[in-house]
Amino acid sequence: MTRIIAGTAKGRRLRTPTGDRTRPTSDRVREALFSAVESWCGSLHGLRVLDLYAGSGAVGLEAWSRGAEAVTLVESHRRTADLVRANAREIGATATVQVVATTVAAYLAGAPTTSVDLVFADPPYPLADDALAADLRALVPWLAPGAMVVVERAHRSPEPAWPDGLVGDRSKRYGETLLWYGHAP
Repeated sequence: MTRIIAGTAKGRRLRTPTGDRTRPTSDRVREALFSAVESWCGSLHGLRVLDLYAGSGAVGLEAWSRGAEAVTLVESHRRTADLVRANAREIGATATVQVVATTVAAYLAGAPTTSVDLVFADPPYPLADDALAADLRALVPWLAPGAMVVVERAHRSPEPAWPDGLVGDRSKRYGETLLWYGHAP
């Protein structure tokens, strides 16, 4: 079961896709992620959040529940994106949550409409490191000064190739999951 951990939608369950298309970020990892984010910024209130490779949408919807001003979730699988939209409706997050059904590369190839303060990227573990590096390069123009970028990978994966405009800070392992933290200067 995946649920919202804190904020206005605390305790609300989220539906997740069936099969092996996604692996929702566990409650434990999401709690650690948001603890790190809140120690960085104090609060998510007013932040603009981008959830790339959104899967079930648990991270982006958690950010909304904790007060993010606007959340965009990018998920390439159309049925999964529809499920995320349904989850957003069920928790009352439709006004400030946008779900985009396209690839991360296609989304980031567009012109940024606003800068983002927090990015969570949880690419499928089989995604090649060079494809992730290309997506991170394309992300840089979207970032507000000082924006935080968090990349979730398998614990055996190498550190992401941080492009110019992003600086890797640290990593933290949670079982099979590794979170890499970076920031825009």
